[in-house]
Amino acid sequence: MTDIDDVMLNFSPAGLMVLNAILSIVMFSIALDLRPSDFRALMRAPKPLFTGLISQFLVLPALTFAMLLATNPRPSIALGLILVAACPGGNISNFITHRAGGNSALSVSMTGIATVAALVLTPFNVALWGNLYAPTRDLLRQTSLDPVSIAVTVFFMLILPLILGVMLNANRPAVAARIRKPMQWLSMAIFIAFIVVALAANWGFFLSFAGAVAGLVILHNALALGGGYLTATLARLSDYDRRAIAIETGIQNSGLGLVLIFAFFGGLGGMAVAAAFWGIWHAISGLVLAHVWSRREAKR
Repeated sequence: MTDIDDVMLNFSPAGLMVLNAILSIVMFSIALDLRPSDFRALMRAPKPLFTGLISQFLVLPALTFAMLLATNPRPSIALGLILVAACPGGNISNFITHRAGGNSALSVSMTGIATVAALVLTPFNVALWGNLYAPTRDLLRQTSLDPVSIAVTVFFMLILPLILGVMLNANRPAVAARIRKPMQWLSMAIFIAFIVVALAANWGFFLSFAGAVAGLVILHNALALGGGYLTATLARLSDYDRRAIAIETGIQNSGLGLVLIFAFFGGLGGMAVAAAFWGIWHAISGLVLAHVWSRREAKR
């Protein structure tokens, strides 16, 4: 365990570029479900959206900080969990929200708006909470963490594809409707295949250290899901909206987290293993939760 803070996983610059491209395609496929009118509708009744963003970018990082104080993990693992908590909602959250009988329109819109907000809030939260937690402060000081570079990465990887997808859906709805489902399934299949290949290249490291992060990731994910649902409950939202916000908070964009880890932290072992395990676990927990919730129709 003492070596996990020093391990650097193998990931080539070419591989990083491919992962960037894949995540851009995934974001584009999600954006094909969005129209400018969706955003205008949420602006007219913004309470669920604001509640979701507070849960995503304030409640989850604060819960993460509290968990780290209670569990005191290795610094690189802790920084990986902080980074995952600072990312926007993940690219499977919309599918899982639909399966769970939650507000799919709210979920898709939250994904889009949280992605735009991540341009500023992701680097801000990593710097804020990473410096507040003493064991990760030194790691951040050793890293050339440039918020502008992170923002540029997020823009080209997530926001530009989001804008292009919304524009296509608004101007060529027939084309968007025709390619929406094939694009979503294809992009997710390519993304999963790429992560499997990337893990295979570092399988020895992953097996060695996955046990050290498994319990922490499971606890962290449970806090994210529970924190999202509780935040929406305290805001007196309907169960229909609560399900969407819980899933948006509990399904994080760990793919973005991996890109940032390899681009700005040199593939630091504890961070990469934590983000990779998150990517596996949140899909499992989300699908199980969706199955449970789907048995009872949500009140609106």
